[in-house]
Amino acid sequence: MFPNAIDPTDPQFNEPTLPSEKVRIGWLGGSSHLHDLKLLDGMVSKLSPLQNKLQYYVCGFDTRGSITEINQQTGQRTQRPIRPEETVWVKYEQIFTNDYKIITPKYKTYLDTFTENDYPGVENENYVRVWTRPVTTYAKNYSKFDISLAPIKNHIFNRMKSQLKVIEAGFYKKALIASNVGPYTIDLKHALKNGGFTDGNALLVNENNNHSDWYKNIKKLVENPNFITDLGERLYETVKDTYDLNRVTAERASFYKSLIK
Repeated sequence: MFPNAIDPTDPQFNEPTLPSEKVRIGWLGGSSHLHDLKLLDGMVSKLSPLQNKLQYYVCGFDTRGSITEINQQTGQRTQRPIRPEETVWVKYEQIFTNDYKIITPKYKTYLDTFTENDYPGVENENYVRVWTRPVTTYAKNYSKFDISLAPIKNHIFNRMKSQLKVIEAGFYKKALIASNVGPYTIDLKHALKNGGFTDGNALLVNENNNHSDWYKNIKKLVENPNFITDLGERLYETVKDTYDLNRVTAERASFYKSLIK
């Protein structure tokens, strides 16, 4: 079994992160994570006393797709293009904006146009929508934020997933807050104990603490910004050799050669 791996020379993993006075919280993923992101419900509201220090990013926003409608009288199914406001990404935004309460009315009006044109002054907003990118450049989005979130529900499908979110965040030296579930237990060690920092490389949220610890962990990092950098460096040290594409490719080649023999 060979893991996912990263080419450390790939430009999409070498995008610089620009400085900011705010702590930027980011999530990057696809359209199948609504139930995972619902674990964050209420987090933004609880962090409202710190909102002037925070900025949220949802990366991968996509309005493409279709929707199937069923005629209740005849049972006939018809497909039509999905309207932007019907996409799951709007639900994602509602979670990360506390139902749009943390953004200005003018910015909300702009978001409702679902245009990909740049919004003047978006860097000053509390939330930033980042549109989907091709697979060859999507990882550049990690450069936009300081703390990466990786919430997943504890069920068999998620427990069988790879730890790709860990690897990507690590190669970008991002602090990671993740669910203490399946793939995220392979390489991660919780870095908080009795309110103090330990030698761990991430912050983990146990299933029975989903209602509180996403908020508490972010709050802890905002109050201790140097530890954001420390966690990112520790995670990088964890993944940089084990998940280097050159190493994993050599191991794969060796395995294939052994089969031939």
